[in-house]
Amino acid sequence: MDKKQINYDEILKLIALMEEKKLAHFELELEGFKIKMSKNAAQTATVMPDVRPAAGQPQSPANPLAAPTEAAALDQEAGLHYITSPMVGTFYRAPNPTSPPFIEEGEPVQKKQTLCIIEAMKLMNEIESDVEGVVQEIFVENAKPVEFGQRLFSIR
Repeated sequence: MDKKQINYDEILKLIALMEEKKLAHFELELEGFKIKMSKNAAQTATVMPDVRPAAGQPQSPANPLAAPTEAAALDQEAGLHYITSPMVGTFYRAPNPTSPPFIEEGEPVQKKQTLCIIEAMKLMNEIESDVEGVVQEIFVENAKPVEFGQRLFSIR
């Protein structure tokens, strides 16, 4: 059975529709995937995928929204956990140019703590840690482009 997968172009269409209809908030749940978009005071939207599959549905490795483990990898020998970019965009270490970075190397991090923002198509996507630990390394400079799957942080 071929499952419907949400791709980048479909997300862009949803964003355009949201702008066209002047919606402040939009949610879509499709075959176990949930996308929430909302505008903040700075007139940007946040896309936060719900990466949990619906009950009884296997995770699909072909779909980047399907499994949080695809956005992170574990180096068993070094004891490091890597947070990787779930999309192509621009990496920002702080919520705005005058604010301090979300996190620095050597600082402790909690699960679900925001580590950075990746801007894609004028959408500000908060990237959260999926583990507790200490940030060992930040691989990307502020305001630099990132690719899908590129390492952003290592956490011990």
